[in-house]
Amino acid sequence: MTRGEIWRLEKYLRNLFRLDTITIVERPKQQDSVEVHINGEFVGVLFKDEEDGETSYAFNMAILEMDLPEPPAGRAG
Repeated sequence: MTRGEIWRLEKYLRNLFRLDTITIVERPKQQDSVEVHINGEFVGVLFKDEEDGETSYAFNMAILEMDLPEPPAGRAG
């Protein structure tokens, strides 16, 4: 991805999530994807897809069950 694309994507994500601590980091060995960080912590990968003359971007974020809070009483199950 170009630096212009990275800047535009970072700006878009910051506005979308209303979070100025989102940063996009290049992946030196990958030209079609970048890393997304929040407060310096890796949260996911943003992939670029060019097909039929159109460009789209897909954000992939894994959430580990062990990182989730316990549900309140009455909502478990």
